[in-house]
Amino acid sequence: MKTIFTSESVTSGHPDKICDWVADHILDEALRQDPVSKMAVECTIKDDFILIYGEANTKANIQYAQIAKDVLKKIGYEEEYEVLVKVNKQSQEISDAVDSNIISAGDQGIMFGYACDESKGYMPLAIDTAHLLAKRLEEVRKTNSNLKPDGKTQVSVEYEDDKPVRIDTIVVSTQHSKDITQADLKKLIMDEVIKPIVKPEMIDENTKFLINPSGSFVLGGSFGDSGTTGRKIVVDTYGGTAPIGGGCFSSKDPTKVDRSGAYYARYACKNLVANGYCKKCQIELAYAIGCPNPVSINIDAFGTSKYTNEELLEIVNRNFDFSVSNIINELDLRKPIYTQTTNYGHFGKPYLPWEQIKEVK
Repeated sequence: MKTIFTSESVTSGHPDKICDWVADHILDEALRQDPVSKMAVECTIKDDFILIYGEANTKANIQYAQIAKDVLKKIGYEEEYEVLVKVNKQSQEISDAVDSNIISAGDQGIMFGYACDESKGYMPLAIDTAHLLAKRLEEVRKTNSNLKPDGKTQVSVEYEDDKPVRIDTIVVSTQHSKDITQADLKKLIMDEVIKPIVKPEMIDENTKFLINPSGSFVLGGSFGDSGTTGRKIVVDTYGGTAPIGGGCFSSKDPTKVDRSGAYYARYACKNLVANGYCKKCQIELAYAIGCPNPVSINIDAFGTSKYTNEELLEIVNRNFDFSVSNIINELDLRKPIYTQTTNYGHFGKPYLPWEQIKEVK
């Protein structure tokens, strides 16, 4: 049976990703000064206006407005921005529920981990390729003044009997200078972005390349659309291949299991696949606020293992500890590492702690 599955990615200049990166810069600055900071400070942007808002329990002295302005300049936007900051202290009731001798979950919620053997990074091929194209688009943009910061990629992979066999469609939309023609833009993207990334054996005469299919894309970033932290959760995870819990990652410190639980679930799934227990794996976790351990763990290997799902769950429970305290300690999550996660996905990057491979017995 043949099927087609599609995933997308975005560059750092996309308005939602601007907000994710501002939020994670704020988080990293808090953790740099105070490793036990409790942070959930988000961002919204429209035109030249930025709103920074949320809750923070930290000893850190954070220059919220300056961080936001610096991030915009780092991305490549040169406009002057007005910043309004509305940050309060975390609710004492929530703080009391989380803070104890044993760290407990900062909220209830569900989160999913996933891994498969479709790519070197144990990620689904569509989202893996879309991220690589978005990252390459950003690299080319930084050396070519005709390209501007806002951009999106999309990849449709054709499967036959559950195995990726070809790429059916590639979409690249990029903000650009008014001085470049669409013909020159299409050639630039094909030669400098697509060809260096996509394996030739995955392309055939029927593969479709849609480069700026809407035509002109001069007005971009926050002047072309609004942005808000947490609106690219499918881009951040598995491109739609696996379910999402609904809670975003960026802005949240590791006591928020929306983030740390999802990272640890990925860690367990990747290690099961990397150790040969299955070809693909999905884990669902559920937590309750104030409770140190998950209230449920569900695993599915989709029939790709010689073990039953019940046996795989026993293996997982012998090798992994899903308590909030252990997740934070084992993955060393109180360090300012989160700006490394914001762009091109939170998974599949070999330098992140939840991407490390260990022996699973």
